[in-house]
Amino acid sequence: MECRYYERMEDGRVECKLCPHHCRIANGRTGICHSRRNQDGMLVSEVYGKPCSLAIDPVEKKPLYHFHPGTKCLSVACTGCNFRCLNCQNHDISQVSPSDVGYYELAPSQLVELCLKHRCPGIAYTYTEPLTYLEYVADTARLAHEKGLWNILVSAGYVCQEPLKDLLPYLDAANIDLKSFSDSIYQRISGGHLQPVLDTILAMRDAGVWLELTNLVIPGVNDDAEMIREMCRWMVENGLADNPLHFSRFFPRFKMQDTDPTPLRILKKAREIALEEGVKNVYLGNV
Repeated sequence: MECRYYERMEDGRVECKLCPHHCRIANGRTGICHSRRNQDGMLVSEVYGKPCSLAIDPVEKKPLYHFHPGTKCLSVACTGCNFRCLNCQNHDISQVSPSDVGYYELAPSQLVELCLKHRCPGIAYTYTEPLTYLEYVADTARLAHEKGLWNILVSAGYVCQEPLKDLLPYLDAANIDLKSFSDSIYQRISGGHLQPVLDTILAMRDAGVWLELTNLVIPGVNDDAEMIREMCRWMVENGLADNPLHFSRFFPRFKMQDTDPTPLRILKKAREIALEEGVKNVYLGNV
């Protein structure tokens, strides 16, 4: 499947325009996400129609607490991610190539039919980074809307604005993982930058997508009280005071096995700060 967001370069490389990394990819190689390959000067998606994980989940697991609570959704994921989070809990499917794991073969229409068969009212694109296979998500989401299904995006939000605009009309809800409110922490822990994520959040707000945010609080990394306060203040100043904020507890994962789980007192303090700053719906997760 040819990708939609790239430019050919004179030296045979292609420049991917999907996310802020703007990977310049040599022939036969993939970008940072492992799922978009230069095939003789054409950028192709290695994962289109090849989900590696399917499940039926409660919508609260995304987590979405204020969007059709009590309902279930068909969760789908393909391999790949454009971040390199040291604490990734799904690294076995997010940090690998599609050839490294098994997968189903499901065209967008088949995925929608599967959702209808199991009487789920919507589809959640989740577990890995669905924006790295945006073409598959967008094609499926459009067909889902035609069948009266809603679409949920669970994402780190690291994407360029033009591709995002193509997807927004088909999104009903999203949970964005706001990893910290520090660009240096984003670079050190995830290999990206903060501002594009904030731009994604605001674009979703403007498009009328129901939005909830998750902040995984890692001891000694992003648990600074003043930084949490700044993040919450940003939410309120940008019209997101009513949008739920989930502070999630960290447990040792992947390349951060030596970091202790988040003490509950830190999570409770984060919730106090959020409420003080005017965020109205604050929840603690993984507790």
